[in-house]
Amino acid sequence: MTTVPIVPAQAALTRLRDGNRRYAQNVRSVDSLLSHSRRDMTQQSPFAIVLGCSDSRAPAEIVFDQGLGDLFVIRVAGNVVAPSQVGSVEFAAERYGTRLVIVMGHTQCGAIAASIEALRDPQHARSYNQLSIVGRVLPAIEALAQTELANDPERLYRAAVRANVRASVNHLRHGSGVIEQLADNDGLLVVGCELDLTTGVVDFFDGVAEQPALELVP
Repeated sequence: MTTVPIVPAQAALTRLRDGNRRYAQNVRSVDSLLSHSRRDMTQQSPFAIVLGCSDSRAPAEIVFDQGLGDLFVIRVAGNVVAPSQVGSVEFAAERYGTRLVIVMGHTQCGAIAASIEALRDPQHARSYNQLSIVGRVLPAIEALAQTELANDPERLYRAAVRANVRASVNHLRHGSGVIEQLADNDGLLVVGCELDLTTGVVDFFDGVAEQPALELVP
C-alpha cells in the first residue's frame, strides 16, 4: 500500500481547476493530448479520484483536461454512492496514494430528474435496477420537496443536484473507516462540485474555500 501521497490534495485541486479553466475556454494541454498517443500504459499514478455521473456529456478527463493515467474515474448514474463505489475509492486511495476525491454532479442530470418524478409519482413503473439508483438519490432531496422550492421546478432541480452531491460527499467522508483514517491522518480530501454543461465550468462548492468565479474569454 502506498503511504506517501503522489500529489497533495490542495495541489491536485489546483490542477483540476486549471484544467477545467482550459476546457471552458476551449484550450487543451499539450501534455494531455500527447498522453492519448502513448501506448505504454503499464503504470498509472492518478492524482485525483473522480466519482461522477455516467452521462455521456460529463467525461472527467476531458472536463478537467487531463491525460490518460491522471485520474481514477468512477462513473455511475446520478453519481450515487454504493459499496462498490466506496470500495473503488478506497482501492485507489490506498494503492496509488491519491489524496483528492471529487464527487462531480452536473446540470441536466437525468437521474435527478427521474428522482424528482418519483417523488411526484411514486406509482410510476420503474425497473428494480433503476429504483436502486433513484432510491439512493431520494433521501437527499425529499426534504426539498417540502419547501417553497416545490413551487419552482427549476430551482428545485438545481437544489436537488447539489443536495445529491453533498449526500455522496458525506457518505464517502463518513461511510468508510479507510477513508476517514486517510482524511484524519494522511491529508485525504473529499470535495463536491457541479459541472455546468452549458458553459463547461465546474463549480467546487462543498469542502473547499470559495473561489472567484471563472471568467470566460469571449
